[in-house]
Amino acid sequence: MINTWADLQKAMKDELNNILNFWKHNTLDTLNGGYIGHIDYPDIKRPEHHKGIILNTRLLWTFSAASIFYKNDKYTDLCTRSYEYLKKYFIDHNYGGVIWEVDYKGNPVNNRKQIYAQAFMIYALSEYYQFSKNEESKTLAITLFDLIEKYALDPKHGGYIEAFNQDWSPITDMRLSSKDKNVEKTMNTHLHLLEAYTKLYQIHPKKNIGVALKNLIHLFLTKFITKNNHLHLFFDVKWNLKSTIYSYGHDIETTWLLIKAAKTLNEKNIIHIIERMALQITDTFLNEAIANDGGVINEINYKSREIDTDRHWWQQAEAIVGLYYAYQIKQDENYLKKAIQIWNFITTKVIDYKHGEWHWLIDSDGNFDKKNEKIGMWKCPYHNSRACIEINKKLVLV
Repeated sequence: MINTWADLQKAMKDELNNILNFWKHNTLDTLNGGYIGHIDYPDIKRPEHHKGIILNTRLLWTFSAASIFYKNDKYTDLCTRSYEYLKKYFIDHNYGGVIWEVDYKGNPVNNRKQIYAQAFMIYALSEYYQFSKNEESKTLAITLFDLIEKYALDPKHGGYIEAFNQDWSPITDMRLSSKDKNVEKTMNTHLHLLEAYTKLYQIHPKKNIGVALKNLIHLFLTKFITKNNHLHLFFDVKWNLKSTIYSYGHDIETTWLLIKAAKTLNEKNIIHIIERMALQITDTFLNEAIANDGGVINEINYKSREIDTDRHWWQQAEAIVGLYYAYQIKQDENYLKKAIQIWNFITTKVIDYKHGEWHWLIDSDGNFDKKNEKIGMWKCPYHNSRACIEINKKLVLV
């Protein structure tokens, strides 16, 4: 258990090293290239499992971001490994963009064009460029931006359409995953477009990217953020609401990604609006989302009042970062105290000290389910490694 912010920073810096070592030593696919697509708990490798675009782009982002953070070449080989695998197997050289899934040998399994996936490829390529100065990766990121703006931007109603067939024609089933609603527009995809365009603008500050980023911020202020300081998740093409769920992890993640986007644009009026909104969402989050054990609960159906009390690994990480950003605005030490509380929950319940990495989720009784994979299509090092990096970028003295 830790009690001070300095101790938290040190603990998270140590944990970053643990996370990176786990992925470096346990996930390389030495026979077929890239990384193994799936590992079951505790360490049951599934080398013939399919490989997904989200896992692979997040790996490129993680090792690139770590290389920038450490300011050395320790992970250059892993960055190159990720980049070359993505370029060889996931980029669609016929229609452009990246496909969703390949088999363990790299043969296409699902060629759909999910805009969420295009966003993560931009995010990863931009981070990789910042580290490596590989001009090809920057060019690929810009090309993906142009494809999104060409095919996914809705010129009539605004925002971005969720998914397409391989040739960018309309698709019937747009769902990102089986738990999502089949709708044209989602908060989650727009959030990660915001994240990707922010990073792209940092390495390539051109007017058209800045305009797109500013429009995304406007969408969050006018479409996604509710009057009671949450975010709506699912909409049809005309922005009719199609969901009754608030996701606490997405609420707090959105706050700091919007702050970063606004500061990247460097427009004072936008920064002021976003910071005020971020504090309102963060304060609501503190009132509703943190359980007595310090963990962040999953979501609430605001109509039925049914609460999902599971504590997913990624929500804990995002909450610490969101609270840290709130503290930088308001200098309220309660934000840091709550972040420390969440970290203590992570260290006592979420981190798998015996086998490495973090458990997928912890239930309200403090238990994890061995059926949940250790790594997979969605179980990646992006949320937890990013939190460790973000918390250690600046020294906070309290």
